[in-house]
Amino acid sequence: MLEILFEDDHYIAINKPAGLLVHRTKIAKNDDATYAMQLLRDQIGKWVYPLHRIDRPTSGILLFAKSSEDASLFTTLFTEHKIEKLYLATVRGYLKEDQFVSDYPLKKDLIGDLQEARTSFWSLAKIELPYASSPKFATSRYSLVKAFPQTGRMHQIRRHLAHERNYLIGDTTHGENKQNKFFREKFSLQNILLHAWQVKFIHPISHEEVNIQAPLPDHFLNIIHKLGWKDTASKLNIV
Repeated sequence: MLEILFEDDHYIAINKPAGLLVHRTKIAKNDDATYAMQLLRDQIGKWVYPLHRIDRPTSGILLFAKSSEDASLFTTLFTEHKIEKLYLATVRGYLKEDQFVSDYPLKKDLIGDLQEARTSFWSLAKIELPYASSPKFATSRYSLVKAFPQTGRMHQIRRHLAHERNYLIGDTTHGENKQNKFFREKFSLQNILLHAWQVKFIHPISHEEVNIQAPLPDHFLNIIHKLGWKDTASKLNIV
């Protein structure tokens, strides 16, 4: 059963587990695979319309509409930048500033023309471990980061972090192999540390403010505890 975080007559939000596809695509079209859209449809007994995508390895909030008309109304929130989606991530190193905006242009779908892309980043917690994850340094630095992608490019947060050399831990596409190997061997981590944490918007029909928060998955919580960030997590109400 998918965890339902919000539901009314028009919209529904789930906490998508890591590894679950949103829906069948040209890239991922395995007939034997399960999809969030299909699972949710069967769970509530009603057809649903995905309002956005999050990457397969990413966990967290995924929004659906209950009709095509409701989906059209909600799409306006994205085009007019009236929805705030916040992510939590664990990355290599310390951010260059405690708060900054990355506006490095990104190729459409990784291969097309460059497009405008903007992501805001905040440093929430830091740690320096007395272990070497790279031959260059005797210690290893990591940060807990909040991210707000103001545009919606493919793998935007992951690619902007890679551009800053703050590689996302567990990211086998845009991350750093040495860091991923270190976390597998030291912490038995097999997942990417990126979670769609909060979504805020004004409901397009009721016009009320909606604030949805998705609890962190166990693999992310485990890393937060092992890196000593429990106090920070408690202040954020994520543990």
